[in-house]
Amino acid sequence: MESVTDAVVGLNDIYWYLVIVLLVVAGLTFTIWSVVVQIRFVPEMFRTIVERPTGTKDEDSISPFRAFTISAASRVGTGNVAGVAIAITLGGPGAVFWMWMLALIGGATAFVESTLAQLYKVRGGDSYVGGPAYYIRDGLRLPWLAAIFAVLITVTYGFVFNSVQANSISASVQGNVGGNSTVTAWAVGLGLAVITAVVIFGGVRRVSAVTEVIVPLMAVAYIAVALVVVAINIQHVPAMFSLIVEHALGFREIAGAAFGAAVMQGMRRGLFSNEAGMGSVPNAAATASVSHPVKQGLVQTLGVYFDTILVCSATAFVILLSDPSFGLDDPEGIQLTQSALQGQVGDWAGPFLSVVIFFLAWSSVLGNTYYGEANIRFLSGSGRMLTAFRVLVLLCVVGGSLGSVALVWSLADLFMGLMATINLIAILPLAGLTMALLRNYSEQKAQGHNPVFHREDLPQARGVILWDDADIEVWTRDKEPAR
Repeated sequence: MESVTDAVVGLNDIYWYLVIVLLVVAGLTFTIWSVVVQIRFVPEMFRTIVERPTGTKDEDSISPFRAFTISAASRVGTGNVAGVAIAITLGGPGAVFWMWMLALIGGATAFVESTLAQLYKVRGGDSYVGGPAYYIRDGLRLPWLAAIFAVLITVTYGFVFNSVQANSISASVQGNVGGNSTVTAWAVGLGLAVITAVVIFGGVRRVSAVTEVIVPLMAVAYIAVALVVVAINIQHVPAMFSLIVEHALGFREIAGAAFGAAVMQGMRRGLFSNEAGMGSVPNAAATASVSHPVKQGLVQTLGVYFDTILVCSATAFVILLSDPSFGLDDPEGIQLTQSALQGQVGDWAGPFLSVVIFFLAWSSVLGNTYYGEANIRFLSGSGRMLTAFRVLVLLCVVGGSLGSVALVWSLADLFMGLMATINLIAILPLAGLTMALLRNYSEQKAQGHNPVFHREDLPQARGVILWDDADIEVWTRDKEPAR
């Protein structure tokens, strides 16, 4: 097992240089092309996220906020707690800075891919469905590449990432319960599989109903405790920011965690957490019922900030204010965050973090599973295939609770890089459609209208299936545009 882990790590160390180049090039290209849409439209992001869904009945549609929580469920999980801890251990405090930078430029990438997902969505069984597989097939006319992506995301999210989430839940519980670790791991795995089955066999509506409650509640609770830690150590906060910036820019090295390690770990963990450019979030973005594709692009850009600037930073501040050692020990993941939090606010933080991690990681399992399901539907409309996928997800949840942390995280890195590569190569030639949609949206806003899109407004977009007269009629009949 150790040799397999070493081989995967070695491959990641080489391949991820290509991934980072693609991420930066794409993010900067979209930032310049859109005239920094990820910053200019922040007020509009908050407005659109609270809109009611379009459709003949609200209960028949998934709102922008529910679509946001599905994606946030996948984003906000162990990557925000265990992943940030690993990044700081291996890359030093400078890794946090590069997480922020990736989030800033990644916001433009998230806007492009989620807007495209809305443009190319189709009607599914109980909601709209879409994502990279759909815009690669219908927009680029490359069905073979779409199929490859669909297989990759199904394996990555349904199996690998769900194993990662289950692994972190199990590690957290074992750290608090003690006793026979094998028995505890089995109990966690089986219990997690049961409650997951209850939700995922209810379809995307049940998933969104659960995530819209769990994600905001747990994230706010976690951020609140982190703010308490910051308040306790307020006199050390300026020095902490100085340490982050100095190490990030190579002015100061920390116990072997050099400049290159800071960049690599920060960007890897940043992508694992906020998923901008990876092609996962568009699957959630496509489910929303909105009057214009740009609206969900803006909502999902806000999701990048929510994940990295708020939740990931909360973890980083807790760890860095506890004065840890960097690069001297093996990555501890969630145990590092847990010990740092306990050292700041007391032993009660251990059980508290276990509860937060359980619900955030479990909601990630639900979001991840939906991503896989959306692509199973793309590959095959068979109900049996969907059932078989769900059963395999449950087996991976149990297996992840028992597995090796190092191997699971390394596989997550590899599959994440492969997905990002295909998605970024796909959205670069399609980004012109997103920019045209942004202009259309801005023009309608300037005229005082609540923007509504019709596919005839974008004749250069080939393969668009929805956004016809019937869709617009439903929206204009049931929703009075804001003045």
